[in-house]
Amino acid sequence: MNLRTATTSRTTRETKIECSVNLDSSGDSSISTGLGFLDHMLDALSRHSGIKVTIACVGDLAVDDHHSIEDCALVLGKCIDEALGERVGIERFGSAYAPLDESLARCVIDFSGRPYSCVDLGFVRESLGDVATENITHFFESLAVSMRATLHVDLIRGKNDHHKAEAAFKALALALRHATRITRAGLMPSTKGTLS
Repeated sequence: MNLRTATTSRTTRETKIECSVNLDSSGDSSISTGLGFLDHMLDALSRHSGIKVTIACVGDLAVDDHHSIEDCALVLGKCIDEALGERVGIERFGSAYAPLDESLARCVIDFSGRPYSCVDLGFVRESLGDVATENITHFFESLAVSMRATLHVDLIRGKNDHHKAEAAFKALALALRHATRITRAGLMPSTKGTLS
C-alpha cells in the first residue's frame, strides 16, 4: 500500500510553518501554533479524523491571530491534498454530525477538486481564548481552498461558543475520516474521470 503522507512548509514575513500529515494513522498529533485554542481544535481534528498531524507555526502574534490561523489552514490543507495524490480509490464524499453538550454541528465535504466553502457557526463572542471567532470561520474557508474541496460546516444548534467551535472541528474530523478512506481501489470517483 502506498503511504498517503505529505510534508510541506510555508515561510512569509508573517509566518513560518512546517506541517506533515499521514492519512492512515492513529490520529496522534504534535501541534504548536502559538495559539492555545487553535492547538486544542487541531488536536481534536487529528484525533477524531485518524489523520496524524504535525504542525509547528511561528507567527506574528504581536499583530493578531489572523495570519497564523489562515496560514496553518493553508498548509494543512495543502498537505492533505498532496497526501491524497490523484484521489484514486477514495470515498470522496463525507458527512458527519458531532455534538458537544448542547451544541450540534454538521460538516459535509466533497474532494471534488473545486474549492468552495459555506460556513455558518453562529458565534456570539468576539474571541475564544486567544482566537477571534471570525478567524475560526476563516480557518474552514482557507482549508477548503488548499484541500481543493467543497466544504459546508453548519451549526444546527448551540449556545456555548466553545462548544460550537469544538463540535464543528469534530464534525470536520469525522467527515474527513469518511471522505479520505480507500473504498474504491483503483477507481476514480468521478464521472469525468478526474478530480480537478
